[in-house]
Amino acid sequence: MNKPNIFKREINYVLLLLPALLIYCTFFIFPTIKTALYSFTNWSDVHPVDVKFVGIDNYIALFKDSLYMTGIKNTLIYAVLAMLGQNLLAIPLAVFLNKRLKTKNLLRAAFFLPAVFSVLVIGFLWNFMYSPSDFGLINQLVVALGFERINFLGDPHLALYSVIIASVWQWVGYTMVIYLANLQSISTDYYEAARIDRASGWQMFRYITLPLLLPAITFNTVMGMINGMKVFDIVYALTGGGPGYSTETIVSLMIKKGLSEGFYSYGAAFGIVFVILVGIITFIHISLIKMWERR
Repeated sequence: MNKPNIFKREINYVLLLLPALLIYCTFFIFPTIKTALYSFTNWSDVHPVDVKFVGIDNYIALFKDSLYMTGIKNTLIYAVLAMLGQNLLAIPLAVFLNKRLKTKNLLRAAFFLPAVFSVLVIGFLWNFMYSPSDFGLINQLVVALGFERINFLGDPHLALYSVIIASVWQWVGYTMVIYLANLQSISTDYYEAARIDRASGWQMFRYITLPLLLPAITFNTVMGMINGMKVFDIVYALTGGGPGYSTETIVSLMIKKGLSEGFYSYGAAFGIVFVILVGIITFIHISLIKMWERR
């Protein structure tokens, strides 16, 4: 007697999910499958019509290409350092701004404001600040302190780290808001009990605040790593991948080689490697966080 009602209810759920499922398949599943198929061909501007199956030749050439290995290395450095920088700054900032301060709302807005602006705007702003010319704000301070000017974006050894600093500055406020939301859900009873036991501020942070921030830590670190692996816009705005190839990332190389230079199948192979790499790193990251939670 209840089977028709159950079936009708399940059909309703399926119909509700169907639009989202269609969009997901159209804009992710289908393009991913097509990209995987094209990665085994010779499709390019040289062979726009006479497309042939070439097996894993594109993948072999990819791992022999030092430029792509440089892009993978730069992307990993960027993702790890940007994620760590955002979270290590955002946690104490959120704890501080969770206190009873008269200006806390103003300070929260000030720290969150950079996340509202376009990444390209932030890139152009920091390009101005990093400039070695007379109007470069940071170099004015460096010269005032008696040091020589620093070419932040023109030095291959400094350019990538300069980009990371600009990115951390933009997104630390957004990360802080996630931690603030988590902090406000922690019951004050834990802290009152700790004060009765004469726990210090550091002990309360280590044994109460930090463990109960794990949901926010998991979200922010995982999303930080994923967004870091996909970085393109801040690099494009600040350095364009230079000087040389010192700030080229996976996505910037995919766009240059796969689209601008017309090596479509080569870019498709790099895209598949990128998806697999992000999946592996995300899996390892989540596994490490779960191990920490079980401690």
